[in-house]
Amino acid sequence: MDRFFGLPEDLQARLRAAPHPDWVEPMLATLTDAAFSDPAWLFERKLDGQRVLAFRNGSEVRLFSRNHNRLNGTYPELVDALATQPADDFVIDGEVVAFDRHGNASFSRLQQRFGVTDEARSRHSRVHVFYYVFDLMHLDGHDTTALPLRTRKQLLRQGLSFRRPLRYSAHRNGAGEAYFAEASAKNWEGIMGKRADGPYVSGRSKDWLKIKHTVGQELVIGGFTEPGGSREGFGALLVGYYDGDGVLRFAGKVGTGYTPAVLLALTEQLRALEVPASPFTPEPAERGVVHWVRPELVAEVGFSEWTNDGKLRHPRFKGLRNDKAAWDVVREAK
Repeated sequence: MDRFFGLPEDLQARLRAAPHPDWVEPMLATLTDAAFSDPAWLFERKLDGQRVLAFRNGSEVRLFSRNHNRLNGTYPELVDALATQPADDFVIDGEVVAFDRHGNASFSRLQQRFGVTDEARSRHSRVHVFYYVFDLMHLDGHDTTALPLRTRKQLLRQGLSFRRPLRYSAHRNGAGEAYFAEASAKNWEGIMGKRADGPYVSGRSKDWLKIKHTVGQELVIGGFTEPGGSREGFGALLVGYYDGDGVLRFAGKVGTGYTPAVLLALTEQLRALEVPASPFTPEPAERGVVHWVRPELVAEVGFSEWTNDGKLRHPRFKGLRNDKAAWDVVREAK
């Protein structure tokens, strides 16, 4: 209890002695309409990366995506950094990010590390990553999830040494509107609003809010069209989302945002998933040759807005996501 000695008695009472967990289901944010200011909330930068939960139990370090895929071989430099921490029993939550040459978080650049499970190959990658840690769920034999967020972040900052590639996710207190204006000026994806006294709860919660500067979300790939002209691979992806009844609804075609290399690599993946019938209900009325695929791949898609009939306006492909199951993809309506 030495690390918790300075906590008030009422907060110490919220601590629960617990063995090191095998897994903690991550807390997920809810999309909200606009920025706001409130002294009961704190605000963090929303980073365009991959959610990663890290577990250290003695000499063992385990990294997982939010859908419980093992990532030790993908980010061995993070394993090294966590293995040398003075604390040897903790569970933390954060976002792995890569930056472009202008210093902007780049999901497309980070994607070059996705799917790489060979440690030697990862170590020789030219894509350098950083792990922005924003929460603490377990420390020194105690479950910390019932503590207020502000207290968890305090213990996090005290308990870990933040040297490259580990970074502490800093926050602003209360002034969400000013921070969102700064985020917009710097062309960040947006900010996160979090209730300062809230516990860490698994699953979707309104105690964590996404406030986006840019519009976009994950969508399920259900088909693709033939390429036109000199283009190789495919023409456009047909994407959608699951409604409340578990039905895959068509959201539109995504025909831009692909490099030649992505077109060829993604076409190979899509060909392996081809099926004779549409996975969408109702089936989209598309002209020309359409290839349907099993709805297993998830794409990150940017767009300007949703139309009145539930379609994407000006969509562009940003990359594939391997950290979210297709059946979890729903429309993030504001």
